[in-house]
Amino acid sequence: MIAFYEKKSSPVIVWEGSRLNIAAHLHHHLELVLFLEGKSLAFADTERCELEPGDAFLAFPEQIHRYESHHKERYFVLIVDPDLMPELSTLLTGPLPESALLKGAASDPLVLEAAAALVKMKDPQTVAEKAMQKGLALTVFGAILARCRLSSARANGPQAFRAVVDYCTKHYQSELSLSVLERELHVSKYYVSHLFSERMQISFNDYVNSLRVAHACRYLRSDELPVTEICSRVGFSTLRTFNRAFQKQMNMTPSEYRKAHRKDKP
Repeated sequence: MIAFYEKKSSPVIVWEGSRLNIAAHLHHHLELVLFLEGKSLAFADTERCELEPGDAFLAFPEQIHRYESHHKERYFVLIVDPDLMPELSTLLTGPLPESALLKGAASDPLVLEAAAALVKMKDPQTVAEKAMQKGLALTVFGAILARCRLSSARANGPQAFRAVVDYCTKHYQSELSLSVLERELHVSKYYVSHLFSERMQISFNDYVNSLRVAHACRYLRSDELPVTEICSRVGFSTLRTFNRAFQKQMNMTPSEYRKAHRKDKP
């Protein structure tokens, strides 16, 4: 599911936490966890990562990820809209990192200091504060992405699963079903269903709806297209289905979301 922070309007959401336990979800944002104390598990697609103090975990836009907490921890979470950082766009629209786990990356003093400053900043209001927020975000993600080894396919994840995710990302506006994937990718629909439900702990239908709702949120935030047009553009067959999926994911209607995220609101 799309996590609660997707309901917020700021392009940068940060917090310091003590219990990292979030169900499978995806969104258009970059999500970075800087792990400081304790131990936890994080998953990106089918990759399983054991987080220890000093590690970082990076989920790319529209990549399924989740967390399992078993002990008390301390960590920073940074959720950033990639549109805020066009300087890094070439790194975010191509291949994925070979691994979402970056050992020792959270021990970098530059990264930690910038992340801590973002946490303290909370909700910037002035032009200068927003510029400072962007600069700090660029510092953190620039340093983190510099450590990433990019690869067109996950070395430690099933190629079939990556092919499924890539296909859905490119064809979310069209009909998507397990039968379509079986026909187009020549992979068993039962295998795909098992991967999502058992490994990702999300049903295939919920994944597709999450992907479509994430794109709908971008339309609702950025332009004045009618909700019916957005419904069609992101691949929902009926407005009723769109409204039901959106309400389930976001706990509000598309119209309520648009009103809450208007760029010209006071």
